[in-house]
Amino acid sequence: MPALDFEDLEPGLRWTTPGRTLTEAEICGFAQAFDPQALHLDAEWAREGPFGGIIASGFHTVALAWALWIRTGAFGAGSAGGIGIDELRWTAPVRPGDTIRAEVEVAERSAAPRRGRGRVVLRFTVRNQRGEAVLTFRALSLVAARRP
Repeated sequence: MPALDFEDLEPGLRWTTPGRTLTEAEICGFAQAFDPQALHLDAEWAREGPFGGIIASGFHTVALAWALWIRTGAFGAGSAGGIGIDELRWTAPVRPGDTIRAEVEVAERSAAPRRGRGRVVLRFTVRNQRGEAVLTFRALSLVAARRP
């Protein structure tokens, strides 16, 4: 897919990323470094916990969804940075063996204060292999424009 400029990003434009399967080792590794809670690290505790087993950190799921999106190359070198995330919701647990993919839609587009780039709001819905939404959020990004 060729990289898109701000002018190409009409509201309603959509992508679906390739899927990625999470392993228990990967879930525990992320949690050890960034979210060291028992429900992400301790299989015995997690079995008796609220989810009946180890689950991925929600922050791990956000980071993975973002990486899947970036790897589509939709913005290419035109990404001028992120400016925030709104409406972040973890709607279902992600478990070892789950395969997630992100559905990404341009929700809004508006001129940014600096010349040569525009503000784009992307709506993310992350789904598991059963089609269940596990995460939703809106990412606010700056994208290079073709003309200043």
